[in-house]
Amino acid sequence: MVSHVAISTSKPGIPLFSPEFYAACSVGGALSCGLTHTLVDPKLYTSIVNGWSTIYRTVGARGLTEGWGPTLIGYSMQGACKFGFYEYFKKTFADIAGPELANQYRTTLYLTASASAEVIADVALCPMEALKVRMQTSVVTPFATSATAGFSRIIREEGVAGLYKGLAPLWMRQVPYTMMKFAAFEKTVEAIYKYGLSKPKHEYNKLEQLGVTFAAGYWAGIFCAVVSHPADTVVSKLNNISRAPGEGTGAVIGRILSDLGFKGVWRGLGARIVMIGTLTALQWFIYDTFKVYAGLPTSGAVEKR
Repeated sequence: MVSHVAISTSKPGIPLFSPEFYAACSVGGALSCGLTHTLVDPKLYTSIVNGWSTIYRTVGARGLTEGWGPTLIGYSMQGACKFGFYEYFKKTFADIAGPELANQYRTTLYLTASASAEVIADVALCPMEALKVRMQTSVVTPFATSATAGFSRIIREEGVAGLYKGLAPLWMRQVPYTMMKFAAFEKTVEAIYKYGLSKPKHEYNKLEQLGVTFAAGYWAGIFCAVVSHPADTVVSKLNNISRAPGEGTGAVIGRILSDLGFKGVWRGLGARIVMIGTLTALQWFIYDTFKVYAGLPTSGAVEKR
């Protein structure tokens, strides 16, 4: 029986599923998420162009780069964990299930592996995300002049827990997003090679395979944007809202949802679809480009061996 979750053989040098393999995937993931999130950060405005012009008019060019340090560090750490652990959990869960079950329930495998990886990735991201949001939403009167000063201020004013108060909503946003990002990508790549192209994957050169990666990544990004948008809106508000004494995270989330209303949590979805589609496509493209550079196969698709 052909396993639908198997990965085609890599070039000599990095054995598949070895520590070096997972390390290479982690480096690719760090480059993928760190670079793209630093260049394109969606959080503050419903229109990207309007957002940039508003920031520039308000505080000048400085505002356009505010929070880039925490963004680069945080999303690089998240990307390393997200992609590295996804590859690890996908292989581990497939081994536990056995070839027949892994083949039969491969979509479930993609979903569980990506969810497990994202839970870990968000623990790495959360402190930097908390600092970044505070810096970006206080550009008129800067929250801190550096990441070190920002961390010191959060810990001084809120304790270490202040770095992680957004973890639960971050999971709410990122876990469904990542499940959709990986499962939709894997299924789209399978469909492209099965129904959209005339030859199996291994008969296309690496540049052509990277083209498929980009197209599948963009399609997956559209679904990601829809799934994650309401929680993303809440997280953006949560890290910059005052809490009443003794008010828990759940109560704050409830208050934010009540203030926004149903239409409010979906505001800006159109711009987010364009941005997240492009962002996700670039992330998969950068990740697979690095894998090709390292002598590893591109991601996704069924290969008969």
